[in-house]
Formats: sequence, structure tokens, C-alpha cells
Amino acid sequence: MGELFEHSETPIVITERDRVTIANLAARGLLGSHILGQDARMALRQPEAVRLLDRDADGSAIVRGLSRRNDIWRINRKKLDDQLAVVEFVNKTAEADIARAHTDFVANASHELRTPLAAIIGYVETLSEDAGNLETKTAERFLDTIQREAKRLQNLVSDLMSLSRIEAEKHDLPSARIELSGLVESAARDGAGNERLDRLDVATSGQFFIRGDAQQLEQLVRNLVDNALKYGHADQPVTIRLHPRGDNRVRLTVTDRGDGIAAEHIPHLTRRFYRTDPGRSRASGGTGLGLAIVKHIVERHRGRLDVESTVGEGTRVTVTLPLDSEELGN
Repeated sequence: MGELFEHSETPIVITERDRVTIANLAARGLLGSHILGQDARMALRQPEAVRLLDRDADGSAIVRGLSRRNDIWRINRKKLDDQLAVVEFVNKTAEADIARAHTDFVANASHELRTPLAAIIGYVETLSEDAGNLETKTAERFLDTIQREAKRLQNLVSDLMSLSRIEAEKHDLPSARIELSGLVESAARDGAGNERLDRLDVATSGQFFIRGDAQQLEQLVRNLVDNALKYGHADQPVTIRLHPRGDNRVRLTVTDRGDGIAAEHIPHLTRRFYRTDPGRSRASGGTGLGLAIVKHIVERHRGRLDVESTVGEGTRVTVTLPLDSEELGN
């Protein structure tokens, strides 16, 4: 029986009269090799698990902190006869983390959607109730606010839909062969728009072919350029460079010259709705999803994303992508 369970990925323990007689490799890794021969209740030392074993019947229990502080396990016990029982340990930590992430995402999205909606509803109600008493300039200011908040709401919904689509496709490798230099130059101009075009400094060192999704890569470049232009100083250029990285990769860098980002924020920048300066981000029309979208696009293309920043000097975002094998002559 021990040989049957030894290499199962699920930790499994066989008890005889509640004493551990067999523990497979996964169980020994989870609980330690010393559990062999021990009373199972002493080996587990969890009130929920002890109550399960004391009932001397089939059943299950949820146990927290079995091997690490925040882990969650379901323990299933099945009696084989009057003396023998199988105890199985099912790791539910990842499932709980996913559920918690979904809950947090819904809560954050609801909050982000509620803010512009409240502003729109409030100003519309004021215009409806006091339209005859409002001066033209005041009414125009109200309408400008409604338009701005509606645009913000539209951008947020658009980014949420983009993130959902990208996450749904993250395991599907892109198949189209794309020339990256022309795409980067075009998408950078789109991200800047006519009013900020003079701040762009774009240069590429040749043609680079990759396997990719053109629409997603364009969105990646637009998001990075838009962020750099928003948070870089208005009188300073944003530098976009595309050049080889070794023999089989290509590197895109987008550099701004702005206030920079404190080191403690760097690891959290790709989290959904994370903002280093919430007031400034919302005022500039940011949704807090731009870098989260970039991260998922980079992951789908089997690339790497790096962010470097120096407070008072600016920020550089680097995306490294694999070249297409045909480009390498394979």
C-alpha cells in the first residue's frame, strides 16, 4: 500500500488505530518524516483535525496553518476497516487566494465605477432641478465635469474588458508574425496624440520579427507611452527605444523624466487599481489598470517586464520579447 501511494502528489497517510503507519513522500514533505509511528493527533496538532480523528468515522475538516501560516487544507478521512483509515490532505490555499483576489477585484472595480457615476448623477440632477436658475458659465462647467467623468467611466469599462480578454487568452501563444519596429512607432504616436507628439523621441535599430498579437502589442505600447507622458515633466521628452537584446530577443524601453517612483511602490505597480498617487492618477484620467494590462500582454508573449525608477529623475519601463525563430534562421 505504501508503494501504491508513495509518489502521489497528494499527501496521504495510512493510520492503524490512529497511529501513522504509512506516509507517502508528499505527506512526509508536508508534516515531516518524524510522523511515522506517531499518534496522528499528535502529528497534526490541529483542533479541527483532532476532532475529526476522535469521531472515529468518515468525514472531513478544514485546517489552517498546517505547514505555513496562511495555508488552507481540507483533510479527508476514510475508514478501511475497524483499525485502518486513509487520511488525505487537499491543498485549498490557491483556490482561496483566487477567490479572495476575485472578491478584491470586484470590490475595487465597484468603487472605481461608483465614483464617476456619483459625479455624473449629481451634476445631472442639479442641472435638471435648477436649469432655469443656473448661469451659462456654471452650466457649462457642470457639463464639462459630466463629460470628463463619462469619459473616465468609458475608459475604465474599456480597460476592464481588455483585461478580461487578455486574461482569457493568456495560455494561447500568438501565432501571427509581426514586424515590431513599425508597430512601435505607429502605436507610440497614437498613444501620444497630436497634442503631445512633440515630446516623443522614438528610435529603432532595424527590423525585428516576433510572434505576437498586433492589437495587444499596440495596446502595450500605447499604455506605456501614455503613462510616461502623464507622469513625465511636461517640458521633457519621453524616449522610446527598440534594439536587440543578445542574439534571440528584442528589448523595448520607454523612459520618462519626471518625479520618479519610490522603491517601495515598484513591486506593486502591476496590481490592478494600484496607484502611487491616486489623486493625480484620477485627475489625469488614469484607470489604475494600464500596467496590469501590460503585464498580462507581456506574459502571453512569453516576455519579461522590468520597471526601474529614481526619485527626482524619472522612470524606465523595459519589455523584453523573444524573436521569431524564422528571424533567427532556425
